[in-house]
Amino acid sequence: MIGYQFMGKVHSHAYRDLPFFFDKGARPVLQAIAGRNEAAVKQAAEKMGWASYATDWRRLIERDDIDVIDIVTPNSMHAEMAIAAAEAGKHVIMEKPLAMTVEQAERIAEAVKKNNVVHMICHNYRFAPAVQFAKKLIQDGVLGRLYHFRGHYLQDFIIDPAFPLVWRLDKEVSGSGALGDIAVHSIDLARFLIGDIHEVVAMMETFIKERPVGEMDGGLRAKADGKQMGKVTVDDAVALLARFDNGIMGTFEATRFAAGNRNKNKFEINGEKGSIRWDLENMNILEIYLTEDTPGLQGFRAINCTEEVHPYANAYWPPGHIIGYEHTFIHLIYEFLQGVMSNKSPQPNFEDGVQNQKIMAAIEASTQSKRWVTINE
Repeated sequence: MIGYQFMGKVHSHAYRDLPFFFDKGARPVLQAIAGRNEAAVKQAAEKMGWASYATDWRRLIERDDIDVIDIVTPNSMHAEMAIAAAEAGKHVIMEKPLAMTVEQAERIAEAVKKNNVVHMICHNYRFAPAVQFAKKLIQDGVLGRLYHFRGHYLQDFIIDPAFPLVWRLDKEVSGSGALGDIAVHSIDLARFLIGDIHEVVAMMETFIKERPVGEMDGGLRAKADGKQMGKVTVDDAVALLARFDNGIMGTFEATRFAAGNRNKNKFEINGEKGSIRWDLENMNILEIYLTEDTPGLQGFRAINCTEEVHPYANAYWPPGHIIGYEHTFIHLIYEFLQGVMSNKSPQPNFEDGVQNQKIMAAIEASTQSKRWVTINE
């Protein structure tokens, strides 16, 4: 694994817990972790259960006893690392977004295809049991013809003007702000649940233009280096309308300035026979409304997706004994390793990452031109 902070901790936990819950499938061996700060990466290796560490990520790719490279670094490093891993014949799993640009994303996708390695991008929210169950209900026609997708991803961790200027706020390292950090999750969920987006019209805003220079300090915390100020070069918030290929109307909003919303990733889908809605902060519950319910008893019902009939739920506890955020990564990595064993890239893979990148590029183009933009235009 290359990287060891927030996502490194999450991925490491998933590798370690996966064999505990899933009896069949690959058994990951945590061979090595890489990071630039030797003291910090050594400590991370010891804490998170990695057998060795390196300060140069290239050393991991050179090793014959490593089959998979897991990339959890800032976005600007994705392309070089993923392409090098693929050319060395390593299977690649990587955090979103796939790249900084569409051109980079396409080069990454071409590299894994050319070298016939398994690949997957980490849109973990697809793998919440309630989201998987929502997909099944839609496929089974329970909602009938679909009309609307409404997706929101709201956070507030940078709302304080004193929050430091970290890599997530630097376009040269992150590629974008709320768009690539959280809106892309809503975009991916929409594509997974109802289909591809045809065109978009969008607006973006940066509310705080300058911040004290600093660095991430675990999770979404950060610390300032001193009194030096720097320019914020990414969006703080994005909002858009979308038309899907199948005619469904979509509305999306993502912001890191929604006070009181720590991680409000939610969607609602409306169809001719009913509606469903989901909220990550109550991730085990899928709410469903059916128009055929008896008058007087109509209303959204809360389905606790912990029964054995719900996707992944039978790997865990008795019904009602809920699971959490970290388990979405266990499910994702389980599917990835199943793909490694069968030499087939599970979705979402790098082809999905390319399509998500094209949608983000269209959103940025729409913001600049103040008009509707067709994907791939």
